[in-house]
Amino acid sequence: MSAYGTTRNHAPSAFATSASITLFRRLSWEGTVPLEIRVDPKELPANSDRGLECYYIQAPRVSYLPLLMPEIRRFLMDVVFDEAAGKILKEEDWWFESEEGTLLKWHWPIGLIYDNHTISASIRPTAPASGSGLNLQVTPLKLILHLASPPTEKLLLPPSPESCKQAFMGQLKEADFIRWGNTKRMTGLRKAEQDGIWEGIKEHNFEDYWRVASKIVPTTAPTRPSSPPPSSGASLHARPASTDQQTAPDRDGAYNVRSVPVRLYLPDGPVMQDLVPPLLEDGSAHTLSHYLSTHLPLLFPTQPSSSPDLAYALIQSIVAPPETEMGWLGACLAGADGWVNICVGISR
Repeated sequence: MSAYGTTRNHAPSAFATSASITLFRRLSWEGTVPLEIRVDPKELPANSDRGLECYYIQAPRVSYLPLLMPEIRRFLMDVVFDEAAGKILKEEDWWFESEEGTLLKWHWPIGLIYDNHTISASIRPTAPASGSGLNLQVTPLKLILHLASPPTEKLLLPPSPESCKQAFMGQLKEADFIRWGNTKRMTGLRKAEQDGIWEGIKEHNFEDYWRVASKIVPTTAPTRPSSPPPSSGASLHARPASTDQQTAPDRDGAYNVRSVPVRLYLPDGPVMQDLVPPLLEDGSAHTLSHYLSTHLPLLFPTQPSSSPDLAYALIQSIVAPPETEMGWLGACLAGADGWVNICVGISR
């Protein structure tokens, strides 16, 4: 689903890390989604070029709609609007809705907006047959940009970069509490570090983001007896090794968190959230299959069946294998805000 390209080139990391950890984290970071942004024709100022009011962009999955505003405005000012219109229009009055008329949640990451739209489209009568869900097509998400009269009672907060930063930091803190039962890791960050992690999002800079995120995201070093031995290389995007005895488990490891921050999204339905321990009571790994069959048993039955799958789960626009471990997802495929977002679509 995602086009794993990047709009910026960064130097290799200065830290040492396991190649597999960096690979998945960077792939999810560099993932982009295609957007088609069209200005509402009823709101175009006079003297606008009505043949060029549509703008296409490959937007980073980890970014947010308010962060795209300056780039969109430059395009509109250069190509569509005249100088007089540019002086009147204010970005704080701009807001988005989908082509179907759904008000977009500006505080959601763009990747989550795209995945949520994908699963919502799966239940519409015009949705193409997807079989097992493995042949999903990448198509631009069509957005309508409104230039005035934002529905403030539904937006709750103005869709400004500063409000977006506050919402992002709030999600990080909530994810921190879900993992560890406290927010000490987040509150222990200096203000410069908190600003730095947001700057990493704004500038789409992998290194700047992970320089701080590595202090709050769990390590991925396996601690379960059945796991293979960890790589001999030092871990970059993980904390330094514990000073405890070597036989002691990694207290910051992905399988030692209290719960993995997970949200489950249904097509045009509610968002489900529950505690998701990385290990089950018998000590085995909590897998995606077990999680889905527990929370959505009708869509993901525990007993294997010869009939086609009823639903599929998208994580970072990837149809995730059912045996994927939740602890690993929390450490490698969580969003930049710390949450593993699972979007469930209906197979047709």
